[in-house]
Amino acid sequence: MTIWLLQLRQLRQLRQLRQLRRVFVLRGAGKFVSLALVGSAMLAGCSLGPEYQRPDAPLPSAWREGSAAEAANWPSADWWHGFGSAELDQHIRQAKRTNNDLAAAIARVREADALATVAGASLLPSVGMNATALNERVQSTSGNYANFRQYSPQLNASYMIDFWGKGRATQAAAIAAATASRHDQATVELTVMSSVALSYFQSIALRDRLAVAEANLANAENILKGLRRLLAVGISTALDVAQQETTVSALSATIPPLRQQLRQTVNALAILTGQPPETLEATNATLASLSLPPVRPGLPSELLTRRPDIASAEAQLVAANANISVARAAFYPNIQLTAYSGYASTALSTLLQPASAIRYLAVGLSQPIFDSGALKGQYAYTQARYDELLANYRKVILAAFGNVEDALVAVQQTVELERRQEITVAKASRAQELTQTQMRSGTVNVLTVLSSQAALYSARDALVQARFSHMQALVNLFSALGGGWQKELAT
Repeated sequence: MTIWLLQLRQLRQLRQLRQLRRVFVLRGAGKFVSLALVGSAMLAGCSLGPEYQRPDAPLPSAWREGSAAEAANWPSADWWHGFGSAELDQHIRQAKRTNNDLAAAIARVREADALATVAGASLLPSVGMNATALNERVQSTSGNYANFRQYSPQLNASYMIDFWGKGRATQAAAIAAATASRHDQATVELTVMSSVALSYFQSIALRDRLAVAEANLANAENILKGLRRLLAVGISTALDVAQQETTVSALSATIPPLRQQLRQTVNALAILTGQPPETLEATNATLASLSLPPVRPGLPSELLTRRPDIASAEAQLVAANANISVARAAFYPNIQLTAYSGYASTALSTLLQPASAIRYLAVGLSQPIFDSGALKGQYAYTQARYDELLANYRKVILAAFGNVEDALVAVQQTVELERRQEITVAKASRAQELTQTQMRSGTVNVLTVLSSQAALYSARDALVQARFSHMQALVNLFSALGGGWQKELAT
């Protein structure tokens, strides 16, 4: 898409040149412009640089984690809808509008597009106009004064013939850099969306943990009231009451840190969505109310076209390859055409007559002879830069495969962890009910009650954390698979 836009801009520039010719009707410069454009088109195939070819990269035939028999289910571009949270959808929309990191990435794309336009300008002639009107009073050798007037409108043009392909390579490098900037924007957007989802889920998890802690505190306080009544009738002991009071105090102490973490997480979510922290309140949703969207990767080779960071690394490699052509072309001579055409006359009445016409056409050639190795150094730099980006490209691919494998195993294991933790909570709840019943009947002591109570609280808190870990693993998997981004749709 970027290449087509730049070509459209160049066509507009060509139309502007033709309009200038019609306005000023200056044959000399007009012929020059036409000759320069034809020469540029004829020399378009001349290039000294290497042709870019996608380098080989190690690609696994299948994922280590996951079943090959399962059908592929790549993330969609709006993958967060799968969690079934209207509140999350609202946060994502807000982040797309007002997130500052994303706004900066969009601005960098505009910067890169502007630089690509500047780089392509050398492929077309530059045309300018100037007009002078001179009125001068001079003294002759006889001592008399005479008035001298001259009027001269002129149209001038210059063109650097891109014989060795330096201009085209420069433009190609700029276009590739602009493409990389677009892919970087997609990477930033995916990172922001994932961060919003994780912060939102973490705020829900902390709210769930806070609810568990408050419920356990309320239960412990009820047990304490019961023990105090039993103490009053001589059934319980002061030691039993003191031990339960310690439990109540310990459970109460777990609440302030959870409230602090919840507020900080909500503040972080507000910043991600581009809002002041004080404007966003904690959600009342629960992790159990959210849906679990299915996601399964296809072939590992497909990941190369679904990760914007991989596409960005390759675009930078394309730009580096084009810069090698630029550095090689610098060893060869530059050929520049300059011309101007216009009129010059001492009277406005004779200004546009053929006898007043003036024309100038020149061809210049410059060839570097001795530069203390600057050109060789620049050429060596571009080659080394390409090798560096090639290593980075392969590293990004390996890291992407590692991200997917890590996310896949995390999803599998957190599913199992959540299932086992649910069983633990069910058993701990049953044990808590039995101990409280037996304590009221006097068949167990308070230590048994305290032990079952602590086990239930720990199990419930661990279940909430397991659910959050599962949500976190899903978001990381969506992100590792590119979040629905596709290179074919972005270019």
